[in-house]
Amino acid sequence: MDRRYDPRQHRGLTAIDAVMALIAILLAVQMWLLTATLDAYLAGHTEAALPAAIASGILFAVCAALYGFVRTLDREARWKP
Repeated sequence: MDRRYDPRQHRGLTAIDAVMALIAILLAVQMWLLTATLDAYLAGHTEAALPAAIASGILFAVCAALYGFVRTLDREARWKP
């Protein structure tokens, strides 16, 4: 098996690592949003539930888009001419 250094694969892996770190941060923010909203809701502040649900949906969409980007980068990094 021929294992040569491919700079495209190295760049792809670096970008994937960065995007996965960003996804982890966004998921931590989403978990914080969930706990803060639940705390406010249980305290009787029901008006905070809808904006928090919208923000959580936006965070989910961003994470899904980043995941799609990772899949594309992975596919391109594995492509052999």
